[in-house]
Amino acid sequence: MSEVIVFAEGQSEELFIKRVVAPALKQLQIYLKPQLLHTSKDAKGGAVSFERLKFNARNTLRQYPNAVLTTFLDLYGLETDFPKFHEAKKSSDVYSRLKVMEDAMAVAIASHVDCRPERFIPYFQPYEFEGLLFSDVDALIRTEPDWKNQHAKLQKVRADFPTPEHINDSYETKPSKRLEDILQPKYKKTRHGPLIAEQVTLAEMERECLHFKGWLDQLRSLAK
Repeated sequence: MSEVIVFAEGQSEELFIKRVVAPALKQLQIYLKPQLLHTSKDAKGGAVSFERLKFNARNTLRQYPNAVLTTFLDLYGLETDFPKFHEAKKSSDVYSRLKVMEDAMAVAIASHVDCRPERFIPYFQPYEFEGLLFSDVDALIRTEPDWKNQHAKLQKVRADFPTPEHINDSYETKPSKRLEDILQPKYKKTRHGPLIAEQVTLAEMERECLHFKGWLDQLRSLAK
């Protein structure tokens, strides 16, 4: 049995882990426990700084000495104090950028907490959780009856990128903004995000999103 604490950035990510990812890993006796990451003394969710992540990681890994900690944080809107953030930004390839940042974060957290490296699995979602929802546009539009009218627009967004993980990194073009602009009735992150994810399925996300699949494979390896 493996206990895994997942630091989630917001409520929709927390629900996604709880309702879609955790049930798939439970059969391997890997038990995911999503936890909203405190971004200040009085708040949860929102922009995450590395200083705040370090503080929470240290407390969590000491409180649960037998658990593994992982992150599920959006690359979009990330605070610039994360290790090698500016160095990674120079890369035009999102996967190369993620490797630089995740490797640096793994080293920094293990050093700060003074824990075994295998107790922390770093993960950033490129560029947002909502990117995963573009893994199957046909499934996405089943969430609301009237969304079928926007199928062509959504399919064009997906067709414009190599993978859903490449749907890009600015306020006007990030995945959640595209959904908000296209869908009627309007896309509501906390309500619709987890519902769409259930329609799309984890298997389809893994087929379309290699970085996301790599993270899940790391978690599955804890069963060995």
